[in-house]
Amino acid sequence: MDGSELISRRQALACGMSDTDLRRLCHSGGWERVRAGQYLRSPLSELTPEGRHLMLVLATGEAMSDAAVASHCSAVVIHGAPTWALPLDRVHMTRDRVNGGRKGRQLVVHSAQIEPDEITIVNGIRVTTPARTVIDIARSESFEQSVAVADAFLRQGLTTADELRAHLLRARYRPGCRKAADVVGFADGRSESVGESRSRIAIRRGGLPPAELQARVFTDNGICVGRVDFLFAEFGVIGEFDGKVKYQSELRGARMPEQVVIAEKIREDKLRALGWMVVRWTWSDLDYPDQLIRRIRAAAAAAAHTHRIGCWTPTAPI
Repeated sequence: MDGSELISRRQALACGMSDTDLRRLCHSGGWERVRAGQYLRSPLSELTPEGRHLMLVLATGEAMSDAAVASHCSAVVIHGAPTWALPLDRVHMTRDRVNGGRKGRQLVVHSAQIEPDEITIVNGIRVTTPARTVIDIARSESFEQSVAVADAFLRQGLTTADELRAHLLRARYRPGCRKAADVVGFADGRSESVGESRSRIAIRRGGLPPAELQARVFTDNGICVGRVDFLFAEFGVIGEFDGKVKYQSELRGARMPEQVVIAEKIREDKLRALGWMVVRWTWSDLDYPDQLIRRIRAAAAAAAHTHRIGCWTPTAPI
């Protein structure tokens, strides 16, 4: 669904409708009022949270001046990156001015310097560039939320580590710059999901050494057993985050979910046969990071008594 589903009160009246007609359509559930003077010709409930936010961005843009640029959480939605735990109840816009920022029920206006090369157009919407968006998020949101966004933007090729460092330098005198520097230094596009990003944070906070991401493990005959999410070489431990995404049809191809499970079990058996200890965790385990760290440490203790064969190769950072 795009902005063609939106209609303003002015457009509706020009087509011969009345305010009574608009109220009747909204009351019947066929249309929905997105914000003052802006209507959606279908229920918002049919949209994802990101879709609803995008409609709010489009509706808000009609009432904003051309100088306003969608930014922060709104920019994340527009660029199509994951929005895990980001607040999507209000549209964020940035104006290139010293003051005049404000917060309302549906709109947050930021006043901040913004250069022409920090603005791009996506599907007709003026929005901050990916690099500027990551830095804005990293300055204003939590470390976990920001790392998830930064990892995704790097993974999707929307920006690069060099671009993030350059935009961080531009923001060096702005509030939250130290927070942003920590995010930029930690971000890694090899994290293939929000769950993997959160896992890296849990590993760091748990005092474990950084794991190799997406390393390939080989037998002593040079046969690749597979690519693994996390590899702790000094521990002899492999970590795998089991998100539901790998069981979705677009990623498993023609295989049935149970075939994917069997293939994962066979691969894990091969890794164990090479002397690696394998620890698996799911999304719910990330809510109890201390327990996860204890499991990894226990696996490391067990791996100390095993002999590993074969080798592994790293994947270059993105």
